[in-house]
Amino acid sequence: MELILWRHAEAEDGFPDAARKLTEKGLKQAHNMAQWLKPRLPKNTRIIVSPTKRTQQTALALSGDFETIEEIGTSATADKVLIAANWPYAESTVLVVGHQPTLGNVAASLICNNSAGFSVKKGAIWWFSYKQSATTENTILRAVINPDMV
Repeated sequence: MELILWRHAEAEDGFPDAARKLTEKGLKQAHNMAQWLKPRLPKNTRIIVSPTKRTQQTALALSGDFETIEEIGTSATADKVLIAANWPYAESTVLVVGHQPTLGNVAASLICNNSAGFSVKKGAIWWFSYKQSATTENTILRAVINPDMV
């Protein structure tokens, strides 16, 4: 299984939080990351997205074919995100478009079984693989790509 965590791109300040839109820079970040992702994603990738405006806009840069899931919104926990993604049991790649600090907490729990999260840059992706054999289980960090790298 593959799990890709994608933090929403740069958003405007404001209130209400859920209605904040991407800035011009954020729209460019989302577009550039989507262009990097498109040729690399398997055809059957499941895309799940927080209900906030900024995550929806980030996901739309890649595809309009996604599920909006309340459980991965701004108040999500790492456990809720992993349950929504069915990690590590999903049969296809799952791309989660969400928020910091939750995505950083997910990454930390996968890498070092630690609840103290990592900082995930706006618009960045963290790509994980899960491999299981008869004797071992491994979570592998395949890539960390920031928008300024693409």
